[in-house]
Amino acid sequence: MEEKQVILVVDDDKEIVRVLGKLLELEGYQVCTAYDGMEALEILTGTRVHLILLDVMMPKLDGLSTLMEIRRKQNIPVIILSAKTEESDKVLGLSMGADDYVSKPFQTAELMARVRSQLRRYMTLGDVKRQEHADSVLQTGGLSLDLNGKELYVDGERVRLTATEYKITEFLMRNMGQVFSAEEIYSRVWNEDAYAVENTVMVHIRRIREKIEIDTKNPRYLKVVWGIGYKMEKI
Repeated sequence: MEEKQVILVVDDDKEIVRVLGKLLELEGYQVCTAYDGMEALEILTGTRVHLILLDVMMPKLDGLSTLMEIRRKQNIPVIILSAKTEESDKVLGLSMGADDYVSKPFQTAELMARVRSQLRRYMTLGDVKRQEHADSVLQTGGLSLDLNGKELYVDGERVRLTATEYKITEFLMRNMGQVFSAEEIYSRVWNEDAYAVENTVMVHIRRIREKIEIDTKNPRYLKVVWGIGYKMEKI
């Protein structure tokens, strides 16, 4: 029997937790619940979780602080749920390690679609059929991507990536030297139509750079082609 994927719902609003829990269970997922960040971190120490739905405004430990603690050790997909709808709030959440950001009140159908998309990407991390016929390692300079182990190394040192960061890195390294617009990257990585996605992609690119480049202002690998898009340099 196939193991159910586990989703952790974290929100101090017990009614939201109850409703989301029922929806996710109907979709066939196993659900864990927490009502503040501290409780969520305790659950993560002893439970294998495949995705987290995380509220921002919570007692004891808020969502963004919780996200920072999660990212110190794990690359589990995290979707932020927040009543804050300003673009700056979304960019902040993504820059701190979230994989997606959904504003409250949300449409349940859209949220479930985003959950499925993040889980699909996390569980497969790429096109399996293509990987079966590809080399097991992609290399450029001191940057090495192990496709079998799903790990990135910079000059021999392992670099921890989130699921979305890995997918972007893999996509660009599979197509080294080619320039892709933010819209093209979003469509290929998120598997969704791209509308006003420049900031979302830019935040993830910046986070990847911070992890792989010695000098982010003069990147060696992940470069901007001004007015066009981004590319992974072939060295």
